[in-house]
Amino acid sequence: MLREEREGLRISWCRHALYTPNSLRDKLVRLRILGILVLSAALISPALAHPAAGQVLSFGAGLAHPFTGADHILAMFAVGVWGVLARGRAIWLWPSAFVATMLVGFAAARMGLHVPFLESAISSSVVILGLCVALAIAAPIWVGAAMVGLFAFFHGFAHGVEASTASTIPYVAGFAVATSSIHSAGIGLGMLAEGLIGRVALRVMGAFTVLSGVFLMAS
Repeated sequence: MLREEREGLRISWCRHALYTPNSLRDKLVRLRILGILVLSAALISPALAHPAAGQVLSFGAGLAHPFTGADHILAMFAVGVWGVLARGRAIWLWPSAFVATMLVGFAAARMGLHVPFLESAISSSVVILGLCVALAIAAPIWVGAAMVGLFAFFHGFAHGVEASTASTIPYVAGFAVATSSIHSAGIGLGMLAEGLIGRVALRVMGAFTVLSGVFLMAS
């Protein structure tokens, strides 16, 4: 009789795992779909696709520029997802630190300063930020802000190098808005994935970011 009861419990548990909306199988399916979406987004944008200097410095050009390089998109997206993992003030403070320090980097480039190994630094930022997400590193909020700001300086410097000598105010406003929108997308998708699947989904997104960053460094 006891054996029959155990067998009945096992069958009941299997049915629950198969048909409950929040079952393990359902979460794995959602995780696979999310992974495909993230990987597709990373592959659609051309790697290191920075336009040549002398481009028209309109608001629209600045708005479009961060979307022309996978390195920019992945780093900004990772900052948003990492903020979701950290919770609290990090959700808005880290993206804000990124945008502010990116503008400092842009100004430094416009002043004629030189930063060696710029592309390597940007690609490395993708890998390191991806690792922070994949490993769910719980950095103190100001340490995280400093790290994010350091990487943002290089991204902003790259923007400044690519800009022409014309008035840059509309262009700066455009890529600042675009950067904030990518951060917001990372926060939104991160919160959605965490709600549907759990924190493991965020770590998988970080792993995809790391792999993409390694590819950028190798290419």
